[in-house]
Amino acid sequence: MNTDSNSESQNTRAIVIGAGLGGLSAAMRLGAKGYAVTVLDRLDRVGGRGSSITQNGHRFDLGPTIVTAPQVFEDLWAACGRNFYQDVDLRQMDPFYEVRWPDGTKFKACGDTDRMRAEVEKISPSDVSGYENFLKDSEKRFQVGFEQMLTKPMHKIWETLRVLPQFAWLRADQSIHKLTTKRVKDKRLQMALSFHPLFIGGDPTRVTSMYALVGYLEKEFGVHYAMGGVQAIADAMASVIRNQGGIIRHNTEVDEILLSNGKASGVKTIDGSVLSAPLVISNADVGHTYDRLMRNHPKRRWSKKKLSRKRWSMSLYVWYFGTKGTADLWQDVGHHTILNGPRYEELLDDIFINGTLSDDMSLYIHRPALTDPTVAPTGDDTFYVLSPVPHLGWDNGVDWNREEPKYRDKVTKQLETIIPGFRDHITTETIFTPETFRDRYLSPFGCGFSLEPRILQSAWFRPHNISEEAKGLFLVGAGTHPGAGLPGVVASSEVLETMIPNLSKQVKDVRMAAE
Repeated sequence: MNTDSNSESQNTRAIVIGAGLGGLSAAMRLGAKGYAVTVLDRLDRVGGRGSSITQNGHRFDLGPTIVTAPQVFEDLWAACGRNFYQDVDLRQMDPFYEVRWPDGTKFKACGDTDRMRAEVEKISPSDVSGYENFLKDSEKRFQVGFEQMLTKPMHKIWETLRVLPQFAWLRADQSIHKLTTKRVKDKRLQMALSFHPLFIGGDPTRVTSMYALVGYLEKEFGVHYAMGGVQAIADAMASVIRNQGGIIRHNTEVDEILLSNGKASGVKTIDGSVLSAPLVISNADVGHTYDRLMRNHPKRRWSKKKLSRKRWSMSLYVWYFGTKGTADLWQDVGHHTILNGPRYEELLDDIFINGTLSDDMSLYIHRPALTDPTVAPTGDDTFYVLSPVPHLGWDNGVDWNREEPKYRDKVTKQLETIIPGFRDHITTETIFTPETFRDRYLSPFGCGFSLEPRILQSAWFRPHNISEEAKGLFLVGAGTHPGAGLPGVVASSEVLETMIPNLSKQVKDVRMAAE
């Protein structure tokens, strides 16, 4: 059995499990505080679900493609004494995305209020005033849910109780879909204003109306694309970590978190190596962290039984493909398109309540070559087509080995309505099913976004950033507070700022004395 021989003093060491954006941001902040950080990841490159693969000249961004709230990245870089925009080329999208329906209706979302009013009026003139009221609803929820809670620790019940009066006033008990039905009557607009929780694994008909804040967030701060994809952000984060003296080890899977007298003492990897540190930050899914990595330790709160009773986010079916000679085809299809099927609420029920793989679907289509020429050979396209599907935890679970070819045919039929003849141009492709999410990311039930962000699975009710199960163990990423999505996972590391002491001066003094 190998043991870690890092020369840094024991009390300055920190181990980060997972090089997703939550783990990388935690490592950056720890490095800025003076810790000797080692990041361990089972994949061959950084980024986790935000990583990429390249095939035949096509780069496929595997996970998030939309960057909102760039200020969380600005703050992260500033905490490390750096400028985010010197390391990452962020481009604002205009329009943000286009939503389409089977009847031919189109809705282009953007940050300009007058243009948005015009889009609403084009679909339903009588709903313009309701849309304006929805914008007010969105701003109020942003002020409470984003500005007051995003980077605030929620491991003490008082922090959640403190905002309950405002939650009650804003009717946080109602779903975002319910809120939109009160504001606009057109079914298409109800969908266009309420679908955003799907980007973080939530059912719009059941997650809190606080997620209406996304409308204001997009309007005020824009929707962006990082040149080079989210992978470029992850690579820039890794560069900061290495410049701080941190270590990133790839193809290294953690098998167990080690405890000594109830305190974190390090980790053991699959090959039996032991790395010692009094500070362990897990960016692995919370279910995997508590059920697998802490399997040999008793749990006070997050037992396997309790985790099994939680509601988990949906999974995803994602088809990545490259097409040859299509740059001048399908000119009305933009960078981001949401293509609706014939049903909305009923489809959500199938995915989140019934666990049923439906014959119809709604699709998110990513066509980044329109903005970023590095994703495909000249004249070609790179596509990412995503369909929300049930996770693997249902009793009537889907056999994806059998169903995938049939489901691909159904997706093809719907895609043909927007990019006709695309299959004749495909030169390379790969498919991710829920089983891929389970096996590649060690995600319970193959979920795309860990625990679903329902109101009683948020804030104090969500697994805490500072673990209840062991001193010196902390959590970042989608399954802990504040939740999934790029702003959430990056902000989860900022929550640690008030919990982990700053060692930078102590370490500097020790090193100067040694010299």
